[in-house]
Amino acid sequence: MKIFITGNMGYVGPRLLEQLRRSMPESVLVGYDTGFFAHCLTGVNTFPECRLNTQHFGDVRDLSPDLLSDVDAVIHLAAISNDPMGDRFKDVTHEINYKASVNLAKMAKEAGVSRFVFASSCSVYGFAEGGARNEQAPLNPLTAYAKSKIQTEEDLKELADEKFVVTSLRFATACGSSDRLRLDLVLNDFVAGAVAAKQITVLSDGTPWRPLIHVNDMAIAMDWALTRPSAAGGTFLALNAGSNDWNYQVRDLAEAVAGIIPGVTVSINKDAPADKRSYQVDFALYEKLAPDHQPRMTLKTAIEDLAERLEAMRFADPDFRNSRLMRLKVLSEHREQKRLDSQLHWQ
Repeated sequence: MKIFITGNMGYVGPRLLEQLRRSMPESVLVGYDTGFFAHCLTGVNTFPECRLNTQHFGDVRDLSPDLLSDVDAVIHLAAISNDPMGDRFKDVTHEINYKASVNLAKMAKEAGVSRFVFASSCSVYGFAEGGARNEQAPLNPLTAYAKSKIQTEEDLKELADEKFVVTSLRFATACGSSDRLRLDLVLNDFVAGAVAAKQITVLSDGTPWRPLIHVNDMAIAMDWALTRPSAAGGTFLALNAGSNDWNYQVRDLAEAVAGIIPGVTVSINKDAPADKRSYQVDFALYEKLAPDHQPRMTLKTAIEDLAERLEAMRFADPDFRNSRLMRLKVLSEHREQKRLDSQLHWQ
């Protein structure tokens, strides 16, 4: 199988490449990335992309259809990848996350690609009271990032058929260690504070609900989506990807980290304005359709794994929220140094 992976040089990509090399060692893996975060390597001595057969550099907005020749499957990770970046670059988020994504899918279908795996997000549920949301629940996207995911899903559904099977994985909030680690994720932030300063600072009042998934388990889900029979969900499937055991309130995540890493104190901003991004998610359908590809990490192993990676890096920066381990900070630095223009094109 020849697999074309966009956005492979981010947080998820290195773990995905590891997974695919284990499960499909003879596959041809082709990466395509703009390189915004290529330099953000953490705790590794080898280039993660050594697992690829080919690495292309380019903007997904300008992708040539020639690159999709003889491709069997596309895994589309490339995106402006969280709420802070989406809020800062709303127009660009619409162009990259929605328009370029749909254009890629159209080119892929025209080229004869048979599988399209789209990295969507549980953030599409936004603010959801009254229990866990399944795939039929009303959507309430509150941010440019979440809205772009839903717009893309709607257009992908129209493209799907027996020759072009589309799986949109609505991932829970990512966490865990990676060769390009991000700390602008809730659990990763808490572990970083615990390791660097023995202090976890919760910026909200701690009450919002978040479903989580380890980056390793995200890779397992995408692996499954590459070969799922169309009978398992239809030619278009929007699927919550995660585990019912991983729905947590933010304050409980902080306390869990403090319970594992000795000597850590937790500070919660009880006077913070309410964070309306709060939702529990039902992952029963994913468990039913993909019983052999369920999440394998636990909250405890995720915390321990990340703490070990940070300690091996001799991580000790209490001001990490202003560091290159925050994706928005990297983009802002590119802009300040005039490496990127206002639309995030390389100059």
